[in-house]
Amino acid sequence: MEQRDGPAIPRRFGDYLRSMGPGIVIALTWLGAGDLVDSAVSGGNYGYALMWAMALALFVRFVFVSIIAKYQLCNQHGESVLAGLRRIHPGFPIFVGLLALVFGHGYGSFSVKGAGETTAGLLGLDSAGFWDETFSFVWVLVAFLIVFRGVFDRVEKAAYLLLGLLSVSLIGVALWAGPNPVAASKGVFLFAVPEQQGSFGVFLVVTSLIGAVGGSIANLLYPYFIEQKGWRGPQYRRLQLYDLAFGTLVVVILNFSVWTVGAEVLHPRGLTINDLSDLTKLLTEVLGRLGGPIFYLGAFAALFSTMVGNATGYGYMLTDIARNRRPLPEQRADPSKLSESWIYRAVAAWCLFSPLVWCLPGMPTFVTLTIVVNAATVIVLPVLAAGIWYVTASEKCIGAQYKNRWWENGLMACLFVLACWGSWKAFLEVAASLPFETVFTN
Repeated sequence: MEQRDGPAIPRRFGDYLRSMGPGIVIALTWLGAGDLVDSAVSGGNYGYALMWAMALALFVRFVFVSIIAKYQLCNQHGESVLAGLRRIHPGFPIFVGLLALVFGHGYGSFSVKGAGETTAGLLGLDSAGFWDETFSFVWVLVAFLIVFRGVFDRVEKAAYLLLGLLSVSLIGVALWAGPNPVAASKGVFLFAVPEQQGSFGVFLVVTSLIGAVGGSIANLLYPYFIEQKGWRGPQYRRLQLYDLAFGTLVVVILNFSVWTVGAEVLHPRGLTINDLSDLTKLLTEVLGRLGGPIFYLGAFAALFSTMVGNATGYGYMLTDIARNRRPLPEQRADPSKLSESWIYRAVAAWCLFSPLVWCLPGMPTFVTLTIVVNAATVIVLPVLAAGIWYVTASEKCIGAQYKNRWWENGLMACLFVLACWGSWKAFLEVAASLPFETVFTN
């Protein structure tokens, strides 16, 4: 594979820390409404009993994304992951692109709606109606100004700022609520399946967790972020693994923080939540007048970071697909030019502005949108897992030197089986949850 010039390879621990960035951007893209709501609902309804699902989902995500990144960095053709999937069938990237448009809108539906709600709640304004819609529109405009030019350095700086807000807010509220490490450990290792509590079935919550935390199509955004960082070639593989591990650790800590709030504040009182305002009102009552606003601040940071990350990542992805739609490229397109395309800007606008329709009166609640959309993402995970497995195991795609070893193929086989199980369960649960008189309630 051709070696390209790029950033210096770190040699010391401090150099590695300073070099990281894509892992934080993708972590905050993943850590949106899905993690907040699913972790809060799971902790509130089931205590720590379902923490095994979050641990499983995080393991799945790290393995899956690590193998995706290996193809991006090490394949013998110097091509993107989506160009590699085109080697399976020319229609494969087009299928992924259509999914990106659907789920770019879907993720935006609850992120945009939630950003408006959290801002109104943080300012103590009426959290239903005019103010929610107004703030949602304002934050969409701000996000579009950040991502319009597609400058990754700008997105990276925004991610670090939002990470600071998230850390102070969510970790602070979790420590205030008082975590129970023993109960959390039992929840991770005992694989309990409790009886249904609250409005959402236990398997719907589990599959939504896999979708929100384990992810599906959003995992394909990470290669574009590492490419924008200038990491091109196998020499960056170790740095990429450390970067992804650090990003995953951030997700672990912040997810556990939100889960602790649900398990320690909601669960002992036998309470469930139907909207973010329910949780923040309770936090204010239990933890004092600062409890709710602090959580609102963290929730906003998570939601806004998802808006920015999704719009940027899907913009890169659709532009890459469009540029590689004809002859199979032997060299990837210049990544520095992706954001200069009208396609990038059109997709970013779609991901940000089209979800505003869900802010209109009579639309589903924020929590319902989050649970259902994240569970729905699991349905397509087997197709993506099979495609990634093929291109990373095939010598003609990735090359003889970096093709999957036996244990990597074993992990991908387990992931594929898990994806099939999760997809079937998600289909059943989403179908069961979709009578419109149930979903379209406030």
